[in-house]
Amino acid sequence: MNKVITIGMAEIAYSELSQPLRTSGLGSCVGVIIYQEGSNHAGMAHIMLPSASISTKKVHKIGKFADVAIPELTSELVRRGASTYRLKAKIAGGAQMFASSGNEMMRVGERNVVAVKEQLNQLNISLVAEDTGGTNGRTILFDPKTQALTIRTVHLGTKVI
Repeated sequence: MNKVITIGMAEIAYSELSQPLRTSGLGSCVGVIIYQEGSNHAGMAHIMLPSASISTKKVHKIGKFADVAIPELTSELVRRGASTYRLKAKIAGGAQMFASSGNEMMRVGERNVVAVKEQLNQLNISLVAEDTGGTNGRTILFDPKTQALTIRTVHLGTKVI
């Protein structure tokens, strides 16, 4: 098996030679995998927040916000030879890690999932599978050769989508 590429929080990475992509620590964060079926083109982003508009900083990691990371991930895959119309996506994460008590700002996981889906829809990328919500963190591993996304959820075990 090829060496696994690990993606940190707010990062984006690409698989060049069918290397698996992995990220951990997905609580309210969302792992987004965009890939082209039948090719080696795949990338992953570890998204922390829905929109860069909430940031007061001018500079941030490219994968931090859904509205920045997903267009960047898509553009780079196309630059590397992927066909826009053949791109697909899988997502995982977006858990509710803290009691919200009706506070909308505490519902970060849910807001992240909504923002990710909006970006994928705007870019006409089909979301073919997801494992989102709940209250437990996740670690995910995407295999570009099989397009299988293995999800290990704390206290709940492992599944493949």
